Order: sequence, then structure tokens, then C-alpha cells
Amino acid sequence: MRPLAVGLSLAALAAPLVSTAGPAGAAVPDRFAFVLYSGGAVVGSGTTPAGTTVAVVGTGQYKITFAGAEALGGVVHVTAINSAPHWCQVNGFAASGTNQVASISCYRPGGAPDFTDFSAIYSSSSGPASPGGAFGYVNSTAGGALVSQYNSAGLGNAVSHTGLGQWTVKFPGLGTPGPMDGSLQATAVSPATVPARCKVLGWSSGTSGQLAQVTCYNAGGAPADTQFTLTYQYQRSLYGGAIPPKYFGYLWNKPVGGPVATNYNSVLGAGANTLSAGTLSLVTFPKLAVLPDDIQVTGSGPGSDFCGLNFAWTHVGADTVVRDVNCFTNAGAPSAAGFLVSDNSAL
Repeated sequence: MRPLAVGLSLAALAAPLVSTAGPAGAAVPDRFAFVLYSGGAVVGSGTTPAGTTVAVVGTGQYKITFAGAEALGGVVHVTAINSAPHWCQVNGFAASGTNQVASISCYRPGGAPDFTDFSAIYSSSSGPASPGGAFGYVNSTAGGALVSQYNSAGLGNAVSHTGLGQWTVKFPGLGTPGPMDGSLQATAVSPATVPARCKVLGWSSGTSGQLAQVTCYNAGGAPADTQFTLTYQYQRSLYGGAIPPKYFGYLWNKPVGGPVATNYNSVLGAGANTLSAGTLSLVTFPKLAVLPDDIQVTGSGPGSDFCGLNFAWTHVGADTVVRDVNCFTNAGAPSAAGFLVSDNSAL
């Protein structure tokens, strides 16, 4: 796969883009919800709203009903939780009455559907954001057309399809010091009969905004075109809130580790989260154990490796402990691949 030279193109972010921000005064987020599904049941400590349900609708297929979270557009991310290699994708999501319903499916290496635990998060935003940090998302078709988007600077994001299974995503106006700041999550959106997964190849940060590279693969590990969701966060939660929530954090394992500006803790500041890297990577978010909370993981870097969680996260005193992030090759062998991990509380 040829590399994408996004670092040379930050000036392009200054070009005018069509804004799709909602009406002035709208809250950010309009709605958000997340769920932890473990042991065949919804786990309250990792779920909000409390009435959220998960129904098994087929082998490795699930229907999530986020209670009272009805909204337009938005994005969904999902992370498999299993000590054996698995990944999950989004099949689709839409409002249903007062609820938001998301369908997901999960697979083992080779693309066979399989049951697994997982965590998933939904958010939708419009209108101006409160001061502090930067936040944006896209739900993009394989060709780069935007199904939905948000940009906390009020500008319009853009997606370019640059090759088979490759895209460049522009978040103009989301300026940061650079050269790499914040964090991202990427998730494939594909029918259950077409297994796919996505990751973040890389990104560049600067005062004019963010340029992110997304790559997606089929079950055979080959680059493949698919719809996908991508969320960018910088000193804001993965669902866009700043204060509140007071408890969120993120970390990039390059590997090993990443720039300080890609390691943020809303209580303790930059560089406070810790990493013990390997094929099983222990991540600790100090002072963030405020429930309910959610963890999301996405792979980063070249190749078709994929990442998830070995077990559901735990809480030790005031700390959130992720034991562990696990990554695998396409064949299912343990891998010390790069990943991005995001911890988010509802409070």
C-alpha cells in the first residue's frame, strides 16, 4: 500500500468548505449513548442510558437499542472484547421512535460470524461547540460522499477516496499545535454478509486542522472499499462533550507509545496515562474511574492487523485499567501492532 503524504497538504485545509453545522445554540452532543455487552448481558457500569438493550439476532449479529437516544445522523463505533481474535463492524444505525437502533456483526479470522462480547458508542452533534479542544466526525460512503458529519469549528469536513481501501479525511478548522495531536477511532459500516474492518493509517495535525488517513480491509486481509465512520477528538470526549464530561482520556500506542499530545487525561493533563506495550498492552487511565464509562479501540499503522480488548476494562481505586488491548494479524496470530484507545465517562 502506497503511503499517503498528508503531512505536505495541511495548507489545503484552509480552503472554504460548505458548513453543515446545525442551528445556533444546539448542544454538543445532541445525543450520546454507549453499551458494554459481556457474558450475554448488558453491563450497567459500561452503559448509558440505563434502559439500553442488546438482542442477539443471529450468529455474531446483534441489535442495540440505545434507549431515548434518538437523533439524526451521527456515528457508531464498536470494539470486540475477546481473548481470542475477533473484530466487529457496524451494519447500520437509525432512529426508531425515541430510540437509536444500531445493528452490528462480529467475526473471527477468515470472516466467519461468531459471538463475542463488545462495547459500542453512538453520538450525534450539531450547532456550535462550547470552548475547549476540538472534535469532529464523518460517516462516509466508500466513494467519499458524506452521509453525516460534524465539525466543532463549524466548517465542513471532506473525504477523498485515494485508492482501493484508502481515504483521506479533512477536518478543517480543528487547529492544534501539531505535528500529531489528539486521537481517532475508525469503524467499518458494511452489511453482515460482507465482513470488513477499518483502522487509522496515520494523521497530521496543524493550526489549520487535521488530515487523517483511513484504510479498510476485507476478511482476507486485502484492502477493500466500504462505508466507514471516523471520529477525531482533541481534549474532548469521543462523543464531543468537553466540560462535562470531566472524565475522559485517550492514548496512542505507535508502537511503543506516541507523542505526548496523543496521550491526554482530562483530570491530570497531557502524558498522564500509562502503557505497558506488547501483544497484550496494559493501559491505565489514572483518576478516570467514574461510571458509567466506555472504552473504544481501533488499530493504527500499516497492514491488516486488527485490535480489540482482551477483557472488559476494570476499575482499581480511582483508576480505569484496560487489561489488555490485544492485536492480531489477519490470520489471528498475536501482534504488537499500533492502536488508539479512548476512555469516556458519561459524567
